Amino acid sequence: MRRKNMKKTAALFLLSVGVNCMTAQDIVPVHEFDIDIQKVGSPIQSTMYGIFFEDINFGADGGLYAELIKNRSFEFENPWGGWEPFGDVSIAEKNPCFNKNPHYAHLTYTGQITGTGLENEGFKGIGIKADENYDFSLYARTETNNPIKLRIELVNRDNDIYETQHLEIKGKDWKKYSVILSPKATEAKSRLRITMETAGTLDMEHISLFPEKTFNNRTNGLRRDLAQALKDLKPGIFRFPGGCIVEGTTIATRYQWKNTVGPVENRPINISRWNYTFPHKKFPDYYQSYGLGFFEYFQLSEDIGAEPLPVLNCGLSCQFENEGMDQHVPVDKLQPYIDDALDLIEFANGPITSQWGKVRADMGHPASFNLKFIAIGNEQWGPLYPERLEPFVKAIRAKYPEIKIIGSSGPDSEGKDFEYLWPEMKRLKVDLVDEHFYRSPEWFLNSAKRYDSYDRQGPKVFAGEYACHPTNRENSFLTALCEAAFMTGLERNADVVELCTYAPLFAHVDAWQWRPDLIWFNNLNIVKTPNYYVQQLYGHNAGTNVLPLTMNKEAVTGQSELFATAALDKGTNELIIKIVNTGIQSKKIQLNLNGISSGKHKGKLMVLHASDLEAKNTLGKPETVIPIESAVELEAPATEVSVQPLSFLVYRISL
Repeated sequence: MRRKNMKKTAALFLLSVGVNCMTAQDIVPVHEFDIDIQKVGSPIQSTMYGIFFEDINFGADGGLYAELIKNRSFEFENPWGGWEPFGDVSIAEKNPCFNKNPHYAHLTYTGQITGTGLENEGFKGIGIKADENYDFSLYARTETNNPIKLRIELVNRDNDIYETQHLEIKGKDWKKYSVILSPKATEAKSRLRITMETAGTLDMEHISLFPEKTFNNRTNGLRRDLAQALKDLKPGIFRFPGGCIVEGTTIATRYQWKNTVGPVENRPINISRWNYTFPHKKFPDYYQSYGLGFFEYFQLSEDIGAEPLPVLNCGLSCQFENEGMDQHVPVDKLQPYIDDALDLIEFANGPITSQWGKVRADMGHPASFNLKFIAIGNEQWGPLYPERLEPFVKAIRAKYPEIKIIGSSGPDSEGKDFEYLWPEMKRLKVDLVDEHFYRSPEWFLNSAKRYDSYDRQGPKVFAGEYACHPTNRENSFLTALCEAAFMTGLERNADVVELCTYAPLFAHVDAWQWRPDLIWFNNLNIVKTPNYYVQQLYGHNAGTNVLPLTMNKEAVTGQSELFATAALDKGTNELIIKIVNTGIQSKKIQLNLNGISSGKHKGKLMVLHASDLEAKNTLGKPETVIPIESAVELEAPATEVSVQPLSFLVYRISL
């Protein structure tokens, strides 16, 4: 009965998008795919498949950024956000340790029965793993020269203490103190407790707790499992830091990259727009510490083998939030914003003798980050955008003509704003145009041929944000299958589409504002969605050049519920064939392989399949939908294969 219901669900879905379903009694036809290995087509850029990071759903603080303490410098609007003080504790800012983060905790212990100290809740708790080390540190000073002892404890959800260490603070000057915590228990929702053991008065600032094991073991590093999941996608491009946070709700709350570099202790925080944008998903404790800043983004790009693609504000705050002009910068006042763009290129690529190249070198990376792309603006629209973009383009072209500039087609994938901006992007001669689509399953299936008719002479396309949005907005196999089908059109049109990135990337299961998302996580574990595996299969099997693949002399864009594309990998001398079957019947396909030597050719087949379109991966069952790999042999010049229903297949065949 359950299987019948699954098939009924699938049939209803396919009928709703105008796809014909055969009955079980019908004769299964053989569909002929003609692939010509001798007609090597357009190059597939090494940057074709990538990732887009925005700090939404607690994706940075509380997520990718490995810091475990919330509001470590007491700079939230409510300075006690994340903290529970006990005893004689207050917030002060006289003679601070860091001028851009001036607040600190002032504690006095005179033997109060309650004790005096602080307790931090972390990000929906503090995730701790047994037998791993954690680096605790803080900056502190005492009122007198008498030493003060602190007790540092990890407390579990039952209020039981399971790790204790001690620190001695001495001296009237600010100084950094540290100790290693080595817990013997695994706890997903711990708290950190700091208690004064000696009478006296002291100040504390920048209280931090990091796992010793970070990605690539970097100081101020990233959560290892999340960063590794990004590397495992084999991304060619890494777009950061947003998205809507680049715009800000106001000019004052826009993302300013210069605030995110230099010593991490002195980077001023910024409120996240995802703190308040969705009233039904309000998170008053959502701020950006900027511990994960532009240096760390560039470094991560390098570590995962992706080209960095920073996005900068163009002088417009979020147009959805601002109908008037008071939060937009007049064109004649844009020079500081243009300077920010030029300075960023110098920060990334400039010699260490330059102002911003020296900042990069002082942070530990004297070599250039080899920046090649920059995006100006996000989802802007109307005349306000191109009139601001134009002076950026002129300035960047004049000083850095080698940098590729990315403009935007606005928030929609069609319509009047989209139709207005594309000609403007051509007029300004940007190198790529960023298109965004958060659309229905029907749209994704019907848009596999979207780029077949695009202008081959204009700017290239960057599909910068896309995700299939069903009614329930969940990461089901349905959404992954539709995205796989759509992406055959991106690859087939690699002469037009040079970059594409799914969005958003991360979501904390206890603190999300938006879905679907590629990777979900809690404080200890992660789950890779079916959508993740689609991206991974494309990223690992991009190839170097498009090959013609046709059925009845036409591109395969949904006929008989089939979508397909082919590529050559010159580096490995392999043929790559991607096939998506969105039907509920198996499909017989004859592969006519022109240009391959006759005989058997060995290879491998990767299949992503689920019989239930609503199948999902969860933290409890993370492998419900995963690719299955097997060895295969294909006979040239022609061979017949069977493609199971509701599946995405990737063949890699040695030539």
